Formats: sequence, C-alpha cells, structure tokens
Amino acid sequence: MSRKASDNVEYTLRSLSNLMGEKRRRQADGSAGSGAAAAGERSLIAAESCSSLNSAASGGELERAARRQFQQDETPGFVYVVSVFSALGGFLFGYDTGVVSGALLLLKRELNLDALWQELLVSGTVGAAALSALAGGVLNGLCGRRPCILLASGLFTAGAGVLAAARDKETLLGGRVVVGLGIGVASMTVPVYIAEVAPPHLRGRLVTINTLFITGGQFFASVVDGIFSYLTKDGWRYMLGLSAVPAVIQFLGFLFLPESPRWLIQKGQTQRARRILSQMRGNQAIDEEYDSIKNNIEEEEKEVGAAGPVICRMLTYPPTRRALIVGCGLQMFQQLSGINTVMYYSATILQMSGVEDDRLAIWLAALTAFINFIFTLVGVWLVERMGRRKLTLGSLTGTAVALIILASGFLLSAQVSPRITLNPPDPSHQNSTCTQYSYCNGCMLDPDCGLCYKLNKSSVVESSCIPVDKDSTMKAAWGRCSNETVFRREDLFWAYNFCPTPYSWTALLGLILYLVFFAPGMGPMPWTVNSEIYPLWARSTGNACSSGVNWVFNVLVSLTFLHTAEYLTYYGAFFLYAGFAGLGLVFIYGCLPETKGKKLEEIESLFESRLCTCGMSDSDEGRYIEYIRVKGSNYHLSDNDASDVE
Repeated sequence: MSRKASDNVEYTLRSLSNLMGEKRRRQADGSAGSGAAAAGERSLIAAESCSSLNSAASGGELERAARRQFQQDETPGFVYVVSVFSALGGFLFGYDTGVVSGALLLLKRELNLDALWQELLVSGTVGAAALSALAGGVLNGLCGRRPCILLASGLFTAGAGVLAAARDKETLLGGRVVVGLGIGVASMTVPVYIAEVAPPHLRGRLVTINTLFITGGQFFASVVDGIFSYLTKDGWRYMLGLSAVPAVIQFLGFLFLPESPRWLIQKGQTQRARRILSQMRGNQAIDEEYDSIKNNIEEEEKEVGAAGPVICRMLTYPPTRRALIVGCGLQMFQQLSGINTVMYYSATILQMSGVEDDRLAIWLAALTAFINFIFTLVGVWLVERMGRRKLTLGSLTGTAVALIILASGFLLSAQVSPRITLNPPDPSHQNSTCTQYSYCNGCMLDPDCGLCYKLNKSSVVESSCIPVDKDSTMKAAWGRCSNETVFRREDLFWAYNFCPTPYSWTALLGLILYLVFFAPGMGPMPWTVNSEIYPLWARSTGNACSSGVNWVFNVLVSLTFLHTAEYLTYYGAFFLYAGFAGLGLVFIYGCLPETKGKKLEEIESLFESRLCTCGMSDSDEGRYIEYIRVKGSNYHLSDNDASDVE
C-alpha cells in the first residue's frame, strides 16, 4: 500500500475512534443523569454493556476492529487467479474419474470387458491415487505445495497420452494407474495450497471452488462422452486422451505462480514469504497474520526435538488425534455413502434400470453430472452462510433419503420383473445356469446370461434366459438372439444386465435427488474441513492420511459394486449404502465442530474436549459463555466478544 493510501486509512480510523469516543461520553452523561447504578451481573452481549467494557478496555481495540472491517472490503484478484489455476487439479481429478462412466459402455463392447475388468479399470485409478495421496504428504513437506502440483500435472499429461494410444486392456490399465498417481497427489495438495493462500474470511469458499472444479470436470467429461459416443469406433480414445489439455495449462500456469507462504515460513524463507503474503492480501496489513504464523511454527518446532515422526506425534497429542479421526471419518463416510459408485457407474446404473440405448444412458448420465455441478455451486454459496457442520448434516440426511428412494426404485422393478415363458434346449447339451431362472430379475443378475424377448405393445412376451456369447455381450451364444442382424429384423430384443421395465425413471429420479443433496455438503465439506482442522506441523500428514482413507474406501466401493449388486441385488446394494450414510450422520452429529470464520491457528482448540463432545459443543451456533471480572462486577461474553478483551 502507498504512503498516501496508508495515511488516508489512518485518518479514517482515527475519525471513527473519535466519533465513537464522543458517543460513549454522551451515553455516560445520560446514564449518570438517570441515577441508575448498575451492579452485579451485566451482559456484554448487549450493545450498552459492550460500550461499558470498551471504555474500560484499551482504546486501541475499536481502531483494530475498524481496521479489520476496512481491510476485508478488498481482496486482490491474484488470490482468485491462484485458486483457479490450483483448482485445475480438481478439474482433472473430476474429468479422469468421471470420463470412465461413459467410456466403459464402449470399452466393454470393443474390448469385450467382463465385470472384473470393468471394476479394475475404475478401481485401478483410485488404488493408485490412494498410494500417491499417502506419499504426497511426505512430498508436500519436503518439496512444497507448488512442485507437487507441477508433478501432478505431468502425471495427468503422461497418463492421458498412454490411454489415447492404448491397444489392449492391459495398456489401458497402465494408463489409468498413471492418471491415478496424479489424482492422488492433486487431491491432497490442492485444498491445502488454497487454504494456505486464502484470506480467513474467504478460505471456505475458495477451498470449495476445488470441489466445484471436480464436479465441473465430471460434467465436462460426461458431455465429451456423449459427443464421442456417436463415433462407430475408437470414440473412447478421445474421451480418455483429452485430459492432457487442462493438465498442460495447469503446468504452464504454475511455472509462474508462488509457493505457499506458510510453507516458506516453516522453511525459514521469511522475506520471500512476506513478499508473497503481501501480494495475496493487497491493501490488508499482514503483520498480525505473519506473526501469528511465525509464532505458531516456532512453538511447534520447540516440540519437534525428540517427539518422533509426525504421525506418532499426531496420535499421541489428543487434539490432533481427535482432528485426525474426524477428518478421516468424514472422508470414509463420503465414500461409503456411494458417491463414486454413482459417478463412476452412473451410465451403467441407468442401463441396469432398463435404459436400453448406450447413447441415451450416456446423455442421462451427463444430466446427473450437470445436477452435481450446479448443486456444488449452491454449496459454494452456502458454506460461509450455514457453516460446515449444519451443511454437512443436512446434506448427509438428504443423501440417505435419496439412496432409499433409489433402492426402492430397483426393488419396485424387481417386483414386476417379466416372467420367463420359453425354455429352449441348449444345442450344445451343456448344463447352463440360465435355464433355472423363472424371472428376468434373476437372469439379469447372472453375468453369464441375458434375456431374449419380444414386445406386445408394452408387455414382454416369448421371453427366454439364454447364455451370453463369449465374444460379445451384445448377443446370445445361441438361439433366436445369436445373430444381431436377424433378431433385430424379426422384432426380437436382447437385454444384458437389465430387465425391460416401465419403472426405469425411478433410477434417474433417485440419482438426481442423491446429487441434489450430496453435492452442496458431503461433496466439498470433507476436503474443506480437512484443510482447516490440523495445526501447521501436522497439516501435510493429516491431509495425506485423510486423502488416503478417502481413496482406500473409494477403491473398496468401486472394486466391489458390480459384484455387490450381483450378490445382494441392485436394491440391496443401495440399501447398504443408505445404512452407511445413517452411521455417518451419527458420527458427524457427535464429532464435527464448526470451523466457520476461525483462523487456522485457532481451530486446534476446538478439539481439546472429548471426541464425542466436539460437535455437541457447537450445536448452539458455536456460542459459549465465559465469565470475567471487570471493576468489581461479573460480565459474560460471547465467543466473538471474548477475543477482543485484554
């Protein structure tokens, strides 16, 4: 800030201070004339009591409060530029996880992928992400946030090249693993970097932008899937390879963007850190923030001596242990509530519900991705208004209800499943499990069988459960539906992995409701909260552990979904996820405190009470009462006022 601008600010603040001082003197004279002498308990929450306390406290407090209000009015555009380039990592995260939903429908036809290989192509990415997220904590501490984001961009670019050029399913799996390594590093680095460069009053919103970019990447991927689904061959190559474009943009951008000032202070590069912090804060004074960060680091370094590895210190120090449990629990329940089953397999789920055409299923999946994107925008708007705790609780409650609706839709379809009316003999005279099914629902759940049938208006007639061809799931191994050209000419239909039903709309409704509730809260809040709740010395390790937990459970859910649906039925799988969401609701209600509006250095104190009471203590808008003695009288303060009393 220039000297002239600084003088103007000082003049404004002094004027405010003088005016308020004159107002207090007039109030004091008026109260003296009334002859009412207040004694005993006085509330500092009321405006009159605040003025009494201010007259007893230092006169500089009003000036500091006015300065804070004045300085919050302007935030430099550079902060938003840095946040957007950082969040490109989230966009790539979303694109590379979302693109597989539509690509799978083409890949399983062109490369004859069975259920296991479909699960491997999905879970191979998230498995690699889990490993690299854990390693990313060490890299963040040693190398800094900026080099880690550059590394992630390079991995995204290399993986996209391998996927676009792949000739077989093994090479595809290798490319998906490379992409997964980039996703893991980006998933735990980007939220931390944004949180460390953002001003406290914008931190929640800017960190949530990362999740907005994740959902935007998923939506963009689904649109790309829909566009390239019209190619008769190799459309999936374009789908998987286009992620190289934003990866290159992010890499080039971060060649010119700064390191996190907090990490620089931790490494002793104080002058460079002050310069970057000034660049990020614009007209705002940085001395208080700089001193707070520096003192916090110095206190932590005093404890480092013989304290052992960071993870051991986190586990033995109660506040960080509780924070780690809350952070990892949020990430675990995010995955167990089924979000990446919905995002990775949305087109497959819609096919399971009875949508026959691949392109229609892909475009309907794009609709659900768009809903996810729009309601993540709602989360960006709500996060600093409702707070993290209320938003997360409301989101998970709605998610559980939507999962029950989705499961009920599949249950309804199963109840009206078409009956098998024809049982033609197997010409190969081999015993097949397909002949034992009496209804389409059982035939659909068997990966070796499909339904061959005719339609009489909307009714299924002349239906038979036939073994699927080993070379292509698009036709039967023998019988009426074994020749695709012939059975289409004879008005026959072949259904693999789904049953014809009039209730296919219930799955689309369930998916939309699920994302309407999930996207504003449970989508971004685990990442936002984890970027805030750890002290600086534990931040990289804490985020690495929580990201690792997220990816481990992501692997478990995505690797088992198709087989879970096979053994528990489709409705059973979604009832299971609804149960997990209910457990998560209990955990969050008891353990998650409110962190809205608090400095990163203040949040550690929220975890000083027992774990199951961390969330309960914040249930009344995060407010508590503290008693102090002022001039012989007792006063009680709100938490906001208490910080201003000297």
